[in-house]
Amino acid sequence: MSYLSTYVEKIRRRGNSALAESVEATAREVGECHLEQFDFVSHKIGLLLGNVQSGKTGQMFGIMCHAADCGFPVFLLLTTDNVVLQEQTLRRVRDDLEGFCICGENDSRLFVDNNLEKPAIIVLKKNYRMLKLWDTVLHSTDFMCGNPLFIVDDEADAASLNTKVNQRDISSINKYLNSIKNDASSSLYLQVTGTPQALFLQAEATGWKPLFTHYFKPGKGYLGGNFFFPENGEMPPCISLIDELGNEGAALEEAVIHHLIASAQLLLAGRPVCNFMIHPSVRVSQHESYATRARMILKKLGEAIETPEMKERFLAMYEKTQPEKTEAQPFDKVYAFAKDLLTGSKVKVIILNGKTEVDSKEYAEGSNIVIGGNTLGRGVTFPGLATVYYTRTSKNSQADTMWQHSRMFGYDRDKGLMRLYIDGHLYDLFTEINSTNNAMIAQIERGLSDIRLFYGGGVKPTRAAVLDNRHVDIIPGGKNFFPHEVDNDDIEALDKLLAPFDEKKPSYQASLKVMEKILEHITAEDFPLQAFRGFLAAFAADNPTAQGTLIVRRERDIKKGARALLSPDDWNLGAEVKDKVVLTMYKMTGSQEKGWQGKKVWVPNIKLPDEVAYYDVHEDGEE
Repeated sequence: MSYLSTYVEKIRRRGNSALAESVEATAREVGECHLEQFDFVSHKIGLLLGNVQSGKTGQMFGIMCHAADCGFPVFLLLTTDNVVLQEQTLRRVRDDLEGFCICGENDSRLFVDNNLEKPAIIVLKKNYRMLKLWDTVLHSTDFMCGNPLFIVDDEADAASLNTKVNQRDISSINKYLNSIKNDASSSLYLQVTGTPQALFLQAEATGWKPLFTHYFKPGKGYLGGNFFFPENGEMPPCISLIDELGNEGAALEEAVIHHLIASAQLLLAGRPVCNFMIHPSVRVSQHESYATRARMILKKLGEAIETPEMKERFLAMYEKTQPEKTEAQPFDKVYAFAKDLLTGSKVKVIILNGKTEVDSKEYAEGSNIVIGGNTLGRGVTFPGLATVYYTRTSKNSQADTMWQHSRMFGYDRDKGLMRLYIDGHLYDLFTEINSTNNAMIAQIERGLSDIRLFYGGGVKPTRAAVLDNRHVDIIPGGKNFFPHEVDNDDIEALDKLLAPFDEKKPSYQASLKVMEKILEHITAEDFPLQAFRGFLAAFAADNPTAQGTLIVRRERDIKKGARALLSPDDWNLGAEVKDKVVLTMYKMTGSQEKGWQGKKVWVPNIKLPDEVAYYDVHEDGEE
């Protein structure tokens, strides 16, 4: 039996046939396009994209198994620089994958002695010392001189990219990753992440832009961005806005009560764990402060649990917190269980940050309140999570970092028990990020090769340190852009396209597809025309019938190279449109005196929707 068939069959035996089908489909699709056709001389890079906590590990294991079936003998599986996560990944590889030589970070002798008799999987943290060590091991064995290397980079947008690109230098981790893959005779580097913003904003010249992207949809039962942050603006009942609950102390106390109710429902139903996550900031002092406050609230509730007022508060929360995946327990039973949790001091308060070493087993059972900062992000999973209290803010909000904080996403979440406590402005930011994520995924599903990113609300896509400022431009929305050096490849075709739009009406509603077709006939050297066409395609990917505003004027006699193209009236007309693309087309008379050399030409003016920043990646740039 093949490696892939063996793995898929193991998933089926565990009772998850839907996941088995999804894993096999993903592996077969990636295999058909990129593994079975691999030439064993190239170095290729691609992206496996899935939603945060939507089962990417199983999907990438399936691809690795199919790659082994296709003749790849060495796999480097990279995790973020987190001891717990690396050990967790290594355990899962050993539990899930059969027939491989599986090596941890200190198993270089095992790797050498195996002599590629079995396909080898090496599980490493993205730590420069470990990468340097294994760079030496791989180089010294000479195994890779005649074999392809398959690198699977989990959370590839974190740590792997060059953080010194704008200093014209190379960061240590990026340096050793380059060395490892380039030392092999050939390689396939699979980036895996749920937040690919930094990857899509790499120029091809860096060698880190994915040349293909495979997106897999989450399976049935997954709670993600569209559940918590729907684009239609209807806030789901699981959201509680902290700033509308009076004060933070009252909000935190309510969140603890919710956690006690959820714990009772889940634990009484036979589930092993119920977790409550508090994510305030990166500062350790804040974590200590919230831990103290949580313990004080637990003590206060325990002392008042017998009072009628407290029973009423628990009843009110109970009525708003009814499970859908387990049988709802009667209130008296839930209340008695919550009372036992409080009076027996059975709720653990756990601080999880860089200064505390906590094994994941500590929050794998019972009722727990977990508090931390960055450690609560990438890769770390919290089973039975039912309550999240999120107040973390940043002067420069980054879409990828914030989205990785969405630990409430996942399959084992119960929408009837789930509750997110969050400030109103943070909720709006997450909703904006979810909207742009959906637009990004729509572009991938439509097969667009250059993914366009655009963000409002002051959100940036990723950290500036990994974006080469020679290749990435930010185009502001609400600003008019037009070329000074312009030509039409077929003015007759443009005349025909624009013939229906006369000046009897000041402006027209027009499909973005029509606008794309118009711009196909424009050539300009001093103008990011390809970027604007790309943005039109990106908007249309999410909504193929999307509309813009088209303004058409003829017989214009404007000096070539003028600082402004639009007349005051047309400028004002376009400025009134805030939420759509505005394309203004002026047909010049061709006046010799105005610099047009007697040649009539259509000149475009483009304004993208307001209050949004649009990111364009181009390959040309000063070296």
